[in-house]
Amino acid sequence: MNEFPDSNQDRRPSGPELEYLGIDSVSGPLIVIRGISEVGFAERVEVTGPDGAVRQGRVLSVSEEAAVIEVFQGTSGLSQPGSRVRFTGRPFEFIVSKEDVLGRIFDGLGRPLDGGPAPYNGEPRNINGYPINPVARAYPRDFIQTGISAIDGMNTLVRGQKLPIFSGSGLPHNRLAAQIVRQARLLTGEERFAVVFGAMGVRHDEAEGFRRGFEESGVLKNVAMFLNLADDSTVERLITPRIALTAAEFLAFEEGMHVLVILTDMTNYCEALREVATSKGEVPSRKGYPGYLYSDLASIYERAGRLTDRPGSVTQIPILTMPDDDITHPIPDLTGYITEGQIVLERALAQKGIYPPINVLPSLSRLMSDGIGEKRTREDHRNLSSQLYAAYARARQVQRLAAIVGEEELSLTDKRYLEFARAFEHRFLAQKDNEERTIFSTLDLGWELAMLLPPQELTRVREEEVEKYGRPHGKTADTGDQEQPAAP
Repeated sequence: MNEFPDSNQDRRPSGPELEYLGIDSVSGPLIVIRGISEVGFAERVEVTGPDGAVRQGRVLSVSEEAAVIEVFQGTSGLSQPGSRVRFTGRPFEFIVSKEDVLGRIFDGLGRPLDGGPAPYNGEPRNINGYPINPVARAYPRDFIQTGISAIDGMNTLVRGQKLPIFSGSGLPHNRLAAQIVRQARLLTGEERFAVVFGAMGVRHDEAEGFRRGFEESGVLKNVAMFLNLADDSTVERLITPRIALTAAEFLAFEEGMHVLVILTDMTNYCEALREVATSKGEVPSRKGYPGYLYSDLASIYERAGRLTDRPGSVTQIPILTMPDDDITHPIPDLTGYITEGQIVLERALAQKGIYPPINVLPSLSRLMSDGIGEKRTREDHRNLSSQLYAAYARARQVQRLAAIVGEEELSLTDKRYLEFARAFEHRFLAQKDNEERTIFSTLDLGWELAMLLPPQELTRVREEEVEKYGRPHGKTADTGDQEQPAAP
């Protein structure tokens, strides 16, 4: 920490806003101002360096003796005698309006990156959001179609849900995120739908890939993008998801739109939080993260949902990379406690060339049962999903057994399960990143694969469902006594 001599005698509060000359100390992205008064927590700050450039910041902590300020553009070049700090008396705000947000690209602090003007028509909104009375929340029930079979068929996304994607370094989570943005829609198609995309710590080529993909697919006009690039300030990443959610809440609860929020990568956000906590000298918790990591993540995730007296909704898909593919790491561990399930990407499936490499066994959507079925998707959805899950779990066990005793030593039924596993992975899970499947084509494909199993193994579906969806007209039940040809 760089210590500077005290110069409180040279500081002069001016007008309704307070301006101080000089800073007391610098520690990483933080500066400390002593001898302050009438300063509030999370207040927006403008720091002017000796070169005249203005940097944005906010009050991170405040006491009777001093205020600690995080500077989003970093503290390089700031000096004690030549820097000025202005406290604005207001929290960090973002001006939102439908016309000024949708179809636009902003940086991590909400400044335009697309050459257009800064938003000016709307009302400034506090980026920290406002508490929602739990009684005012409506229960999520409406199905959102992503066009991806592993999600729609097995881990359904419901409007107002928060469903994270757990990935690993090098896995195609950004590719999956872009596909979800391009394809996500309400099944009815009659209500207004928008996407807010917040990226933290992405590379320039990834950001350009997102933009180009949305533009070429024609969805950019309904997307608001907030991009914090890899070479941008790490502290800025603490603001990016909150600005993105502020825009989403306005579109949902003021404009009556149904908004899907994609946040990637939450691991970069948590790393920035750890950096700031270390600079403050806080006592670290698990793996060096601050003890309030849970509550901080909750302040982001809990901004998803529906309100009983408003027509819109906010649905969240946070994406995080698990360090060392460890699902027990604090970031995925705490995220799983707050959210309603998870989608897990598996490296072994990716190594087989399967995209998206979603392992449906550890994946879970806790609200799925409330968003599927008759009048929502189809009446056979729940039982078919359960049957496919049970069959794939059994097939994984058979694969492990075959690795020990050899496939030729397996029973006929076990061989049928191996056949099912190969077909399930290469036909149901695998699809192209420009391939959009409707929920009905996903369910039909699921029935086609389920019928590879002997009839006695179909224990989780009703006979009338098998007759209606599983067997083409005139086809009789297979007894399972003979070897079957391999699945394509």
